Amino acid sequence: MACDSEKSLKLTVYQTSAEGDQLQQKSEFSTSDSSSRIIIDPEIKYQTLLGFGGSFTESSAHLLKGLSKEKCQEVIDAYFGDQGARYSLTRTHMNSCDFSLSQYSYAPVEGDTSLDHFSIKEDMDDIIPMIKKAQATSTEGFKILSSPWTAPPWMKDNNNYVGGKLLPEHYPTWALFFSKYLDAYKKEGIDIWGFTVENEPHGNGNNWESMLYSPQEMTDFVSQHLGPRLEQDGYGDKIILGYDQNRAGLQEWVDVMFKDEASSKYFDGTAIHWYESTYEVFPEALQYAHQKAPSKYLIQTEACIDSEVPKWKDDLWYWSEEATDWGWDWAREEEKYLHPKYTPVHRYARDIIGCLNNWVEGWIDWNMVLDKQGGPNWFKNWCAAPVLVDVESDEVYYTPLYYTMAHFSKFIRPGAQRIDLQMEDSSLMATAAQNPDGSIAVVIFNESKEAKTFTLEMKGGGEQTISIAHQAIQTIHIQPVK
Repeated sequence: MACDSEKSLKLTVYQTSAEGDQLQQKSEFSTSDSSSRIIIDPEIKYQTLLGFGGSFTESSAHLLKGLSKEKCQEVIDAYFGDQGARYSLTRTHMNSCDFSLSQYSYAPVEGDTSLDHFSIKEDMDDIIPMIKKAQATSTEGFKILSSPWTAPPWMKDNNNYVGGKLLPEHYPTWALFFSKYLDAYKKEGIDIWGFTVENEPHGNGNNWESMLYSPQEMTDFVSQHLGPRLEQDGYGDKIILGYDQNRAGLQEWVDVMFKDEASSKYFDGTAIHWYESTYEVFPEALQYAHQKAPSKYLIQTEACIDSEVPKWKDDLWYWSEEATDWGWDWAREEEKYLHPKYTPVHRYARDIIGCLNNWVEGWIDWNMVLDKQGGPNWFKNWCAAPVLVDVESDEVYYTPLYYTMAHFSKFIRPGAQRIDLQMEDSSLMATAAQNPDGSIAVVIFNESKEAKTFTLEMKGGGEQTISIAHQAIQTIHIQPVK
């Protein structure tokens, strides 16, 4: 909407709500006096943002391959097209993970320390075609982070895909593995932006692919092997992110990674996940990590509605406090309180806003596509995804999680800077960013069961009274001031 008043802001409002809005443009608002103000100040700037997106997993790619050509492209357009969510920051896995169809490694030949038999043939039928379709669809392109869940079993002290540690004598070979991976993907026309050193170095309870590191072990591997190897092979510009697990453990890891110049030289930042709690963002941990290394990246690399068989074509479930996670069943008694039943949409909106407001530069979802069971994957570790498909009937279901992600990814573009935002109503959550083109996106989340009215004010010029539905997310897109 645009108003004629000299003081009004030229803006457009999009809303997704429990009432059924799906990125619906809104132009009619309450004319009553607002009870609160939200004030944005573009002159006060914080971190520069990399973007938002999801992950290219073998499970997702396999499902897309099973859809008709038209439906497959529809999903790719929904994520990467100009009219879709415009994903700009993504992730994929090196070797297999829990959301693979089987366990595999690119270097299966035991003792092949020079990696003469290295091959990404496992990715050629599904992951690589999915990435290439996304590349062909995305106008602005997107960054890809790649993460290993484990080294080949023969490089580990337990000779197993699950658990165990990388044998010190194979540190050089494992570093070479990363370089070989970059070579292989580059040959396919795919540029990998960077890596996380290891997905979840604390392990996952010995359930699926994993490999354990202490903070010092990972730092030694990066500083003495991975960083120098990539530099030697002409890949010194590739991003290396340490840690890559839950936020509660951040302090210990960043203290070691960024202890001094030698330890931090090859680390470009820290990767984090959200699984420690279904409601806590851990702002103190995020603030600590930023203050420890303010020039380094802080990127959320994985999140999902885990341990759930997703609900098919039932939008209200995603707006209901009915989901449970792994901690509901398996957390230690003293940590049970962190894992109550929760509302899926609320968890996404709350976490993304909370991350942005605490120095996180990018936010990546887990699987882009899953089936009605929450798979497929070899471990039967069922999860939800923003887009669900039924290959047999060639149907696609865009859950409310898809629209929630799009409220951020579509309107906050790479290179945007988070700007200052002050609000009076503590029952609302909000964040704001100014894009490189000068436009501003304000994302507001109303978790309450009642509609809210507020006045959005731009410090130094313009305001507009806006109402947001109960249980709703809004993106307010403010056009550049000419």
